[in-house]
Amino acid sequence: MTNGRAIDRWDVIDRARELARDGQEFALATVVWRQGPSSGQQGARAIITVEGDLHGWIGGACAEPVVIREAREVIRSGESRLLLLGAAERFGAAVPDGMAVIPISCQSEGALEVYIEPVVPAPHLVIAGRSPMAHTLAELATALGWRTELRDGPEFSSTDLDARSVVIIATQGHGDEEAVEHAVAADPAFVGLVASKRRGEAIRGYLADRGVPQDRLDRVRAPVGLDLGHTSHREIAVAILAELVRLRAAGELPPGRPGTPVAEPAQATDPVCGMTVTAGASAHPVEHDGATFHFCCVGCRDAFVRDPGAYIGAGHAHQEV
Repeated sequence: MTNGRAIDRWDVIDRARELARDGQEFALATVVWRQGPSSGQQGARAIITVEGDLHGWIGGACAEPVVIREAREVIRSGESRLLLLGAAERFGAAVPDGMAVIPISCQSEGALEVYIEPVVPAPHLVIAGRSPMAHTLAELATALGWRTELRDGPEFSSTDLDARSVVIIATQGHGDEEAVEHAVAADPAFVGLVASKRRGEAIRGYLADRGVPQDRLDRVRAPVGLDLGHTSHREIAVAILAELVRLRAAGELPPGRPGTPVAEPAQATDPVCGMTVTAGASAHPVEHDGATFHFCCVGCRDAFVRDPGAYIGAGHAHQEV
């Protein structure tokens, strides 16, 4: 779905910065080549969100739904894609390895090459505590480009967190129980407690007796950090950050949690040109013999209305995904 407001390529970059600051995943699509006639221009950019909202301009009614669909897959996979949108037979052996060719059968005979890359925001790390270790951890995480907040124990609360936050409780005896209770109440992506295994079990037991759900307490990692043996307080910060980096590389830290479903919009096949379009009011729906057909443009819709049998009979069966 387009945002309904035309924004130029530099506005798109500003919008990308805003989304990254908010910790949101998205994809950035850039037109790297065009062949006219095509409404997409070389250098044009657009942002596509997880939900399929598009900000910017990447091309007309034929290109846009394809780019949105491919961008959502790029976000899911975390891998960039280079697309060639156009009639595949026109390019033949000229298509380089690694480029995905997606036929577009619209009335326009233009073509586009679009590069789509995932933009993964930096983790949101919240550290509760005021020890030298906590300050060192905050400095190291900031050096990695992570969005880092340091809170003194009494100032820390669940309002500092969201579902994507990574929380390290480093209060070290100064209100550990309260800090852990605040942390798990927000159900963040990760909670680590700087404490011994025995101390961690005691805190979990105390909070369970207070009615804190056991499944949330079970997610509290204590002790947190790679086991580096006997280390100094500041070296503990290195061990904690090393574990967080390892978890992130394994896909176990945000953005998103593995298996979180993202609702896919209903799709349909344009019976005239064979394009896949997003079923909805913007796809020029037409009712015929009890079925709803959707189209990439008004031209395809009008051709269908003039002679529906020519397209249904030719094997262009209505299809929604």
